[in-house]
Amino acid sequence: MKNLSSKKVLIIYTGGTIGMKNTEQGYAPVSGYLLGELNKIDDLNRDGMPKWDFVETDTLLDSSNISATEWNNMAKSIVDNYNLYDGFVILHGTDTMSYSASALSFMLENLAKPVIFTGSQIPIGILRTDGRENLITAIEIAGARNEDGCPLV
Repeated sequence: MKNLSSKKVLIIYTGGTIGMKNTEQGYAPVSGYLLGELNKIDDLNRDGMPKWDFVETDTLLDSSNISATEWNNMAKSIVDNYNLYDGFVILHGTDTMSYSASALSFMLENLAKPVIFTGSQIPIGILRTDGRENLITAIEIAGARNEDGCPLV
């Protein structure tokens, strides 16, 4: 992949396993926790990676609780930030990710910038997580587009 350091990606965290923390009630999404875990991953800031910013939705949900309200909020985050970023990564629970991706594909027709959904089966703070590679790959793909939406690979 080409050097993507000049690209900017917005990560939108909605909840799901990727950002869950072990609590007294079991694993749950906890506000502020995932950003701390991301800041521990040196590869997210290595040379050649797109720059990224991170936002959390107001309520972090298990994806089984995602509804049209959350789809509207995700779409609004993208629309409100469209001119500031080259691509978008939505961190989402895996159970209903396909439903959210489908809904947003209709809500955000004719975009020239990628919107990449990803999540994980194991929280990102756990040693054997799949979330780390899923996120790194999603950021690279989200940043690897030119102004016309064509891949830079």
